[in-house]
Amino acid sequence: MKLHIFNPEHDIALAANQEYFTAPHAGRRLRTDLGFIPAFWASEGDMVLVDDVEAAIEARRHLRKFGNDVVFVTAADLKDFTLDDVKSFQVEPWGWDRTIKEQLLRANKGLEPFMPSDDALATIREMSNRRFAAEHLLPVLREIADSQTVGESHYCTTMEEVLQVLKRNGRSVLKSPWSSSGRGVRYVETTVLDAHLEGWAANVVKRQGGIMVEPLYSKVYDFGLEFVSNSDGSIDFKGLSLFATRGGAYVGNILATEADKREILSRYADIALVDNICERIRAVLSLHFKGVYVGAFGIDMMAVARESADGFLLHPCVELNLRRTMGHLALSLTPTIAEPQRIMSISYADKYRMRIHDTTNNLLNTSLIAH
Repeated sequence: MKLHIFNPEHDIALAANQEYFTAPHAGRRLRTDLGFIPAFWASEGDMVLVDDVEAAIEARRHLRKFGNDVVFVTAADLKDFTLDDVKSFQVEPWGWDRTIKEQLLRANKGLEPFMPSDDALATIREMSNRRFAAEHLLPVLREIADSQTVGESHYCTTMEEVLQVLKRNGRSVLKSPWSSSGRGVRYVETTVLDAHLEGWAANVVKRQGGIMVEPLYSKVYDFGLEFVSNSDGSIDFKGLSLFATRGGAYVGNILATEADKREILSRYADIALVDNICERIRAVLSLHFKGVYVGAFGIDMMAVARESADGFLLHPCVELNLRRTMGHLALSLTPTIAEPQRIMSISYADKYRMRIHDTTNNLLNTSLIAH
């Protein structure tokens, strides 16, 4: 049995690095409204921690043909929970950080043996810093086929360094080392910063110790590779994630068989190269994760337009998400060959909603993949 928790404020909690942390309203609302979604990847009989059991059951009812039967529980329910079969029990949040560990311990001290040590959490946090992937993963992946790939990222600890890299890049992206999707990212179209951007960047350097500066590429297509790191140090590739963003924020995923997704991606990337990069990721990260991180993670990539020729270059590591991702959620909703392809979307009006849309046309022709 597993206890699953959707804690989407995880990325912000990593930056705060506090046991007692109150997430911004949007993060709290996302957790409340979509707390039921682990039901789609959980096994039969697993528990899912939610704020409101009745609301979770109602939200689940609208998507009842997907996922398994789970038991929704609140933090109050966990207080009375006893671990009868401790050998098979596991705790699986969306992402591990000091805040979620403390929240679970407040609910039930008996959960402590099933959570990472404080030292392991500190290492997970350091590997979640964008600097880790920029220095330990991106250069190794680019070595596979330098002429077919693109991507560089610089960790700057002073504003002088930031300005030097900006001049070299021309157009740049500034990224907080720890931040959630769409937040903590700023686009700079020139080699200089206006007063507002300079103040923002200086504040990031002060609070987080540094800031990432990357060239701004002409992105054509977003995609990701989704993995699971096992307790023995091995890493399993789970599948492709073809997704869309708007303003850096997640919008939705294509739900299709792996064969169909590979066909779609082949329009923008050399599939053999993607496969080689996938194997290198497994080899490199298993050395870092063994004994430290067990769980889901994903790596975002993108196809980039060549500047002086037709075709595309592959950016093999835009971001390492050392947590479960919406791509993993999409994989848990993969249709069979006999079922229609679908689109999964997350939207916000008065509340966050997850929708799964059947498509009348093959997804090869939908606007979600046509950037």
